[in-house]
Amino acid sequence: MPPVHDGADAMPDRLLLGQTLTFAGDPFAEGPGAARHERQGAVLVSAGRIAAVGPAGALRSAHPVAETVDYGTALISAGFVDSHAHYPQTAIIASWGKRLIDWLNLYTFPEEMRFADPAYAAAVAARHLDLLTAHGTTTVCTYATIHPGSVDAYLAEAGRRGMRVVAGRTAMDRNAPAGLTDSARAAHDETEALIARWHGCGRLGVAITPRFAPTSSPGQLDALGALWAAHPDCLMQTHLAEQTDEVAWVARLFPGARDYLDVYEAAGLLGPRAVFGHCIHLTSRERARLSEAGASVAHCPTSNSFIGSGLFDLAGLAGGRVRVGLATDTGGGSSFSMLRTMAAAYEIAQLRGHAVHPSQLWWLATAGAARALHLDDRIGRLAPGMEADLVVLDLASTPAIAQRAARAGDLWEALFPTIMMGDDRAVRAVWVDGAPVALPGR
Repeated sequence: MPPVHDGADAMPDRLLLGQTLTFAGDPFAEGPGAARHERQGAVLVSAGRIAAVGPAGALRSAHPVAETVDYGTALISAGFVDSHAHYPQTAIIASWGKRLIDWLNLYTFPEEMRFADPAYAAAVAARHLDLLTAHGTTTVCTYATIHPGSVDAYLAEAGRRGMRVVAGRTAMDRNAPAGLTDSARAAHDETEALIARWHGCGRLGVAITPRFAPTSSPGQLDALGALWAAHPDCLMQTHLAEQTDEVAWVARLFPGARDYLDVYEAAGLLGPRAVFGHCIHLTSRERARLSEAGASVAHCPTSNSFIGSGLFDLAGLAGGRVRVGLATDTGGGSSFSMLRTMAAAYEIAQLRGHAVHPSQLWWLATAGAARALHLDDRIGRLAPGMEADLVVLDLASTPAIAQRAARAGDLWEALFPTIMMGDDRAVRAVWVDGAPVALPGR
């Protein structure tokens, strides 16, 4: 079922004018100086890729026949990258609940049963991608359900749009409703078939996806570990240490494990292309192993506050050289917006006594998240050779934001009000694979 997308290869070269923001390094390690800002900048887009980035005057002189798109004082950035989401939970976002397990039983599992219907899965996939695009997100790594058709629906829709996305069939063989449980064999074989059908097809990828340790038997985790060993270029995504009662549950289910992470490691599910969601209640050993193994962590701040999971240690993990990307975790997360997600990350860090700089927040939502997904050689920065997935932002999108930004003395003062108060109204334009996207409702 290959994607259908014409791409931008036949389009003329386009020169986008506006302010530009990109990164030459990691601002957690190098500080705000890792960012590169041009007040009067330009991005040359050619055949779906970024061909050049620099001062507007120089690029206009060097490319006089390129078609010009003038965004004025709007900010041109790499598109946002969402490193952890649950597209089947789109319709149940912002549902009142108690703790994680209650929320799964009350809302998530009943909704995921509906994805046995391919037509329903296709409708929600289109809606989820519409919502992401409207908020400036151009790449997502998402969980589907146990139904292979839920992965087919999402990747087919993303393929038609030319988006770079990763999706995984969620495996569960215990502690879940009968309509959502599978087996070790089914999880292995059906995921392997999805890999053969979709992985590396255009801009699409498949992730090996045990939901989390409590819903997979040791045999299922072992089977998925063997599958990952056979397909090491795939991502492996799951959840880790989201809530304290979850951690205690894992200790009861796996009494021989040293800790939660050890459950995955014993099954062959820890390595450089592993992406662990949440990671709030980690032991010191787990922190060290995540860093040593080169694994990634998806920070889901709106979800962590909405479900009452706890306060993620961004300074400790990013400072400890663990790969960290920002994520919405919709629908446990309460917003599709990476702007709102950045704001929540700032607020949670403040509660831990750490003020995250705007450059670090922006990096987490673009280059950092791309690095967490091992896609930083293709997306996440404005740089020659990178794929042209872009978001263009109005930094005065509402009266409240405009009046604050008008007093700004530098880029960060101008950008921070949009981080803290911005929403889809700030998204002026989105480019995917070198072509402008028609934004829903605009």
